[in-house]
Amino acid sequence: MSLMEGTYTMPTHRLQPVMSADRTPLVLVACGSFSPLTFLHLRMFEMARDHAHFHTNFSVIGGYLSPVNDAYAKPGLASALDRVNMCDLAVRDTSEWIMVDPWEARQPTYLPTAQVLDHFDHELNTVRGGADCFVVDPETGLTKVEKRRIRIMLLAGSDLILTMSEPGLWAEKDLHHILGRYGCYIIERSESEIDKTIFSSSSVHSRSPLALYRDNIHMVDQLVRNDVSSTKVRMFLRKGMSVEYLIPGVVIKYIQRHGLYRASDRVNPNATRSVGAVREEVGGTASGSGTTGLGRERELEVEMERERERERERTRREEADMVEERRDR
Repeated sequence: MSLMEGTYTMPTHRLQPVMSADRTPLVLVACGSFSPLTFLHLRMFEMARDHAHFHTNFSVIGGYLSPVNDAYAKPGLASALDRVNMCDLAVRDTSEWIMVDPWEARQPTYLPTAQVLDHFDHELNTVRGGADCFVVDPETGLTKVEKRRIRIMLLAGSDLILTMSEPGLWAEKDLHHILGRYGCYIIERSESEIDKTIFSSSSVHSRSPLALYRDNIHMVDQLVRNDVSSTKVRMFLRKGMSVEYLIPGVVIKYIQRHGLYRASDRVNPNATRSVGAVREEVGGTASGSGTTGLGRERELEVEMERERERERERTRREEADMVEERRDR
């Protein structure tokens, strides 16, 4: 049964207990399109957990993928149902601590990141009562289980922190809420100096959220370079090229079975698919253009550059719209 079916219940079956009393339980939440999920998305969780273990007093007890809903009109976005299913398949038999929460994907309207983090805080700390923590009773010497409040943190790539440093792109109150109440783990691009660039930027004044909550922002260096992206994967699929070892095999099979990311899907940014449609659809593999050899490689390079330019133009329009929306408020 799909996570998009039935009554919503937050999955908590993979949350780990805290085995040390001096550790603070931490849950990592990655919000995004995941269209489709790549191995880099999953590696981000592992890199952040390593950083928390070796450099902080946090104990990562769980991680969540939270796919955005269909109201987020972005080119190349498969339906929320398909994206939730692909994420679920990717972690179902491969991870002992990463889960998929379908709550955001099931909502009828687009939700700001701050509200999504509030949802996790409510479900894990208010509804569930926090994390199980094993502590030793000083009087008896026996180990007992106590409930401890879970720290929620946003997990994201370095592009996110770049947008946070740009005036007008984020509501100031949302930045204070996200960075002040929760915090974030940011995975840097390999060999980048984003940490120095962002926090020394002239746009980051001493009273800005980035400066005020610097201690809540954990920058994690990507020691093994990996620049795979969902955009590149979709492009390869539309050309009929292999995406083996870029995304999980079960996700590739799902894409082929349901005919996702074909060339004809480019102008269909947020088509909603029903559970029944997915069950009945037999679909096929992504079709290619028939071009081979060096000609195909050159064609792909041109297409990738065109896609990058389209993405830059979309970003410029989105930024202009966001600035205008802030002014209207």
